[in-house]
Amino acid sequence: MATSSNDKPIESSIQAKLSREFAPEHLEILNESYMHNVPKGSETHFKVVVVSNKFENTSLVQRHRMVNELLQNELKTGVHALSIVAKTPSQWENSNKTVDKSPACKGGFGR
Repeated sequence: MATSSNDKPIESSIQAKLSREFAPEHLEILNESYMHNVPKGSETHFKVVVVSNKFENTSLVQRHRMVNELLQNELKTGVHALSIVAKTPSQWENSNKTVDKSPACKGGFGR
């Protein structure tokens, strides 16, 4: 059974904004909330993989700022963590086209 955007409003918003702004050749939105101590179905921890020509001639820091600025509303209203992989099409083609798994949550509070 397919899920609707109503089932995942934050993920859907992230996808729509990244698609509209960056016209990506490749886009992945990974909800990593399940790896953390949050209720089932939460939308609090995400990793995004964005491959776009708009990242040409920009530093990694600039790319992250571009994505963070675009998603500032989500980051203010519920998204606790956002991991960003932002590459140009040539960087993506020259990579193994996989994304490293995020580290396990240690539970916060320095644990």
